[in-house]
This record gives sequence, structure tokens and C-alpha cells, in this order.
Amino acid sequence: MPEYSRKKKDQAVNLETLMGNKPPQALDVEAAVLGAMLVEPSTIDESMEELSASCFYDPKNRMIFEAMSALVNEHVAIDLISVSEKLRTLGNLEAVGGPVVLANLSQNIGAAAHIEYYLKILKQKAIQRDLITASYEILRESFDDAVVVDNLIDDAQTKIFQAIQTNDRRDVKDVGSIINSVMETLQELQNITGPSGVPSGYPSIDRITQGWQKSDLIILAARPSVGKTAFALNIARNAAVDHNMPVAVFSLEMSADQLGKRLITTESGLPGDKIKGGVKLEPFEWEQLEYTLKRLAKAPLYIDDTPGIPIMEFRAKAKRLVKQKQVRLIVVDYLQLMQGPVELRGLREQEVAAISRTLKATAKELNIPIIALSQLSRNAVQRTGGSGKPQLSDLRESGSIEQDADMVIFIHRPEFVGMSEDPADREKAFICIAKHRNGEVCDIEMKYKAGQVRFVEPDQSLDIQATRTYVSAASEPSAPASSLDGYDFDESNQPF
Repeated sequence: MPEYSRKKKDQAVNLETLMGNKPPQALDVEAAVLGAMLVEPSTIDESMEELSASCFYDPKNRMIFEAMSALVNEHVAIDLISVSEKLRTLGNLEAVGGPVVLANLSQNIGAAAHIEYYLKILKQKAIQRDLITASYEILRESFDDAVVVDNLIDDAQTKIFQAIQTNDRRDVKDVGSIINSVMETLQELQNITGPSGVPSGYPSIDRITQGWQKSDLIILAARPSVGKTAFALNIARNAAVDHNMPVAVFSLEMSADQLGKRLITTESGLPGDKIKGGVKLEPFEWEQLEYTLKRLAKAPLYIDDTPGIPIMEFRAKAKRLVKQKQVRLIVVDYLQLMQGPVELRGLREQEVAAISRTLKATAKELNIPIIALSQLSRNAVQRTGGSGKPQLSDLRESGSIEQDADMVIFIHRPEFVGMSEDPADREKAFICIAKHRNGEVCDIEMKYKAGQVRFVEPDQSLDIQATRTYVSAASEPSAPASSLDGYDFDESNQPF
């Protein structure tokens, strides 16, 4: 008996013993399907497509089906003689009861007419058994104190999902139905103004990407201190504040308070030194904070600053955020700080590859874009010649990152890598789309306002915006200079 079938049978026996009930089964239907396959060749292809060996509860019926499957794979016709001979070759003929059992199965002449109904019954019974098995395993692991709870949650979700998906096979689609589906989606997009995905907040980027698309893994890479976190926070802020789309940020490097200070600096336009407390705030600057932080305080932006978060814990939290908070975008800062599977610890390249694959699988399973930040190797700054721009080969520690990503974006600042000494280029930055599975690759010019920790379009000036806000705040009645603790962010008073 094949190992897979033996395992399924052992699980069924254990359940029957422990629960005191027989698992769901339909032995008469199993016999009817096998009999139809023996006497009516037209039922064989449909049965093989819809069923697997696990759909048969009776081990004898399972062995007969496995013999039939082997014959189909060998392009041998199925009949009483060929199935008997294959069972004898596999050593299972006596175990199923000999040729007489096959002869009895073939007597059910009317079964072929109802084969579609019978296949549906067997699939339903198999799903029920798989759900019972998964539930028992979850119950057993829940009593084990050695199992990490976050891993338990992720395993439980995965087991239930697999139990449902194992027997859910998709039909082959004709090109006409596919085109109709695409045309319907295209028609819906005509009523949407702006990107079809989650907006980045930068028109020049959204023109290329049409927003961050569902199920995509986007790798955002740069050398340290170039502005990866700043750009990722800008993207998260734009989606959450400007478009009210729930966004989750997993920060493995910086604490939630540090990210909070960066967000306040970006949102208010005040110098970073003042937000850090190095320079005292003026009374009108307190008013500036009160006005500008109202929208940020109400935004659906969620931050998890668990250091070195294991990839399985991340998956569990991501699933929970999507289900409970309807999160539309996840940002991970950054990939190399995550912990991979325990068995791969010490094998760094394989561990990073496993993390990359899991991030892509999570994006696909949850049907949301995931932006994962990544470090670049020193080759990016040591390379001689060229413009100093990063290359895909600079992605650190694993080639799987490039392989798994739907998009790879680099941040390139010529002044930072010593490629320009012109003071006018001090703020110049390029967002380099180096890989784009569903679109073009290009370099997009931006400006990096280091004092406000923000990337802006070349024609956008945060200084002008901040000046306008200062004037607006100064024109209002004076407010006491005090901390924002306990401030009531009432949206009805927002000047936006």
C-alpha cells in the first residue's frame, strides 16, 4: 500500500477509535464508481480528473483505484483482466479479495449513467474526513505546551485551508470565457479614476504601476541610510491618510515610537530636530502639529514592531489583519531581519530564500500587495564605472529574492554614492524600477527632503506647503503651547 494511502487509513482508524464514530463514508457509491470505470470507458477520464485515492474510504477500493490510476498513466486500457494483473503486480490482488471482487463490481451496469452525481458524493465525503483529520491534529497540537502559539495558529489555518482546497479542482476554461471575464473587469475599471491598485501617492510611479497590484511581492532595495524606510513610510502614509486604505507596517529595525516621530515629521513639515525634542517648539508650531496630525491620527495605519519576527508569526498576524482590519497593503522593514524556518538557521542563503518564497505565497494567498524592504550588498557602492545605480545582482544573500519578486525597485541617490558633487543635486533621487513582471522598467526622478524624511515629485515643494499651513495656523486664535497628549482629534475641525 502506498505511504500516502496508509497514512490516510491510519488517520481514519485513529479518529474512529478516539471519537467513537465512523468517519463520513459512502461504500456503495465507491463500489458504483469503480464498477462504472470497469465497464464504461467514457467514465474513466472524468473519474480520474475529479478523484484521488484519498476519496475512497475503504482500503480495498482505494487499492483498486490506485491500480486503475497506474494503468491510465501507462496508457493501458482498463478492464477486469488488466486491473487484476496490475493488482497482482502490486501485490494487492489477494488483499482486495481476488478477481471475484472485481467481477462483482462490474455487475453494476446502471452506475455509469449517474457517475457525475456519485463523484460529487465521494468528494464531499473526502472533504469531511479531511476536515475531521485536520481538526484532530489541531486539537492534539493545542494540548502540546512545546508548540509556539503563533505557529499553532498558522498551522491550523493552513490545515483547514488545505482540507478544503485538496478536492477543489478548477475546470479548464475556454479562451472565450476568459476574455469575457477580462472585459468585465476592464469595464469596471472604466468607472475608476486613478490607479487600479493601491495608490503609491506619487503620480509618476502610479502611471507605470497603476498602483500596487493584488498578490504582488514588491522588493524595495537600497544601501543603508539611502531612504528605504522613509520611502516605504511615505507610501504607507499616502495610502492610509489620503485614500483611507488600511495599511500594516511590520518594522523589525525601528521601534513604533521611532516610526511615529518620522510620520509626525513628514506630516507636519516641521524639522526633525524639533520633533525629537532637541529644539523647543514655538506656540504656533504646536498649533501646526494639532492641525496637521488630525488626519494621521485617524488613519487606518497599523504598526507591529516585533524585532526579528519569525516568518510563521508574520503570516499569522498578516492573515488576522486582513480578516479583522481589511488591510489592503503590507510593508515589511526589512526582509533580512526576519527569522526563517528553524531547520534552516545557519544556512543563511536558504533561510532568506525560504522567507522570500513565504512572502510571495502570503501575498498570493491573501490577495494583497506586500512591499518588502531589502538590503543591497557592498557591490552596489564598490562597483567602478557606470552611473552607480544598483543592479539586480546586488540583492543581498539570495538570488531567490529577485526570482520571487513581481517588482524590484531601487532607490538611487547620486550625491549619496559620490557620483555628483553639485549642490543642486543634493536632493536628487531616482526610483529605479529594475524588474516589473507586468509592465515597463524605468527610472523615475524624485526629490528627497531629508529634513522632512520625505520623497516628493520634482515639481512639488513641501516648504511652500508648510508655509501655507503656518499662515493658516497663525491666522487662527492662539492656542496654548502644550503637549498633544489627550488632544481630541475631531475630524469636523479639519482644514482639509
